[in-house]
Amino acid sequence: MQTNSEDRGQKWLARGGLRPTRQRLALAKLLVGDGGNRHVTAEGLYADARAAGEAVSLATVYNTLRAFCEVGLMQEITVDATRSFFDTRMDDHPHYFWEDTSEITDAPAEDLVISRLPAAPAGAELTRVDVVLRVRHIA
Repeated sequence: MQTNSEDRGQKWLARGGLRPTRQRLALAKLLVGDGGNRHVTAEGLYADARAAGEAVSLATVYNTLRAFCEVGLMQEITVDATRSFFDTRMDDHPHYFWEDTSEITDAPAEDLVISRLPAAPAGAELTRVDVVLRVRHIA
């Protein structure tokens, strides 16, 4: 019998049109099994998978996260040249990047106002605007 987290994972994969391989199902269960949204790094998800007893490689986690992004199940938020987070929440919303803890959290979308953007270059279209606000805790 399937648990709610397995069922959520399978439905999530089906929404993206992805075949539910063992690895995809295991990672989907970790990502959406509790019904909430998550921000993860590939390394963090890899550690979670290993702690859950899943036999997956870090390369498989990276490839699977990229596949989830390609089919619109997740979005990648790049915070610097060496660090990306993957977000299961797909609506347009800004993020806080906490510099002192290297965590990312959602920022209130209703408080963000972008009044004007530059036009895309000739022969290109604007596909997305990412807003990452860098913050740190004060003592």
